[in-house]
Amino acid sequence: MTDAISSVQTGYDRWAEVYDHDGNPLQGLEEPVVRAAVGEVRGLRVLDLGCGTGRHSLWLAEHGAVVTAVDFSEGMLAEARRKPGAETVTFIAHDLHTPLPFTAEFDLVVSGLVLEHLRDLNHFFAEAQRVLKPGGLAVISAMHPAMFLRGTQARFTDPRSGELVAPGSVPHSVAAFVMAAVRAGFSISNVQEFAPSTEFAARYPRASKYVDWPMLVVLVLAA
Repeated sequence: MTDAISSVQTGYDRWAEVYDHDGNPLQGLEEPVVRAAVGEVRGLRVLDLGCGTGRHSLWLAEHGAVVTAVDFSEGMLAEARRKPGAETVTFIAHDLHTPLPFTAEFDLVVSGLVLEHLRDLNHFFAEAQRVLKPGGLAVISAMHPAMFLRGTQARFTDPRSGELVAPGSVPHSVAAFVMAAVRAGFSISNVQEFAPSTEFAARYPRASKYVDWPMLVVLVLAA
């Protein structure tokens, strides 16, 4: 598994240039679900784990949250910091395989499409639980493990070389996500699985071959 994710950091550094512009259907499927799950965020202290180019962080800050966002790809963080509103978010370079530099100070933890890039789910969920205040909420999304059965994982075409790059993924199961959350002390509020519809695929053509096939899983967890 170590080899499977050894190239994640460099892969995402390369992906940063086009990450927001390559028509990724998984982001289009995920964002409205996550936003609905977090609800009203005004005045909340929020931690975004694996923030990438800031797509969740900046939306949360725009809606009144006090946001701290971490990612270990400097390329992704550089893209995030260039965006309007980025000055209101605290962006920090950090590897999620190591302990988070926070105490129990957040009302909400959000993590979008990160789990497949992690060796140790137990560590991730334990740290997410540790940094939440009592009664806090975590909303965690991931590419559905069923996508691996179709030979699909996170990947992109490098715009400079034309190379198809797969940063590195570990095929965890939905059960592994759930049980890691339970072992960390979370209560499961909801687990939902999502597949694209034909209407969605009309807007995101890359999803057309996955219509009615599970692409996304979202966990809503109470600390």
